[in-house]
Amino acid sequence: MLENNIVDQRTSRLKSRSFLKGLLAVMPLTIAVIPWGILAGSLALEAGLTAVQSQAMSAIIFAGSAQLVALGMIKAGVGLGSILITTLLITSRHLLYAMAMRSHISPLPLKWRLGLGFLLTDELFAIANHSHNNSNNNAAKQKQHKFDRWYALGGGLTFYLGWNMATFMGIIAGQSIDNLNELGLDFAIAATFIALVVPTVKKPSILVCVLVSLTLAVICAIFSIQAGLLIASISGMVAGVVYARLTGEGRQLARELPSEDNS
Repeated sequence: MLENNIVDQRTSRLKSRSFLKGLLAVMPLTIAVIPWGILAGSLALEAGLTAVQSQAMSAIIFAGSAQLVALGMIKAGVGLGSILITTLLITSRHLLYAMAMRSHISPLPLKWRLGLGFLLTDELFAIANHSHNNSNNNAAKQKQHKFDRWYALGGGLTFYLGWNMATFMGIIAGQSIDNLNELGLDFAIAATFIALVVPTVKKPSILVCVLVSLTLAVICAIFSIQAGLLIASISGMVAGVVYARLTGEGRQLARELPSEDNS
């Protein structure tokens, strides 16, 4: 009985430690996204939503850029069908995130799959994936890194609470400060994604992927192509894969990693 209590206490400490690590890992991104959340809260009021509806949008939808685009379209009087299609295209990247994390998430119980699926954002994917890659690189001769659900929960929940707190601040500020959207708060969107992407550029194929996606995203924005984000994302990934195969980058990486027999 005493041994079981000791094991339970040790397990609880490990869970708390992992949760705290996830919290600390996502905290810089949470702080960086505060202007973005403030803008979302104020724009919701300008679009005609009540304070409760504005807060509920962040609490239930929790979609960041898709929220801002949808609010702009609501304010412009665009129909529901167009809003749904546009937000679907914008958030389609989350399907790619889910596919990339499927091998780690699928063995978990349903409540964990639903919870982490709801909390899955660009930021959570970045820290969870970054942690996984670092563990593989630093322990290349050890056993394969195991996905830490508590680390992911700490990061995802912290970002969710931060986003909703920033939205609440935007609702309060939007009721007292005129033309809040003219203060340049939307730059936080670009700054956040730059902070997410730059640390991942460690191989030529990833650089090719980023450059192709960046170029096509700008071109699609100039020509007002609705599916520009999806086109840029898929084209960038295809370009990165093609480059890796043509240069043999994947085979070289496989030779550098230890075989399963030696692990």
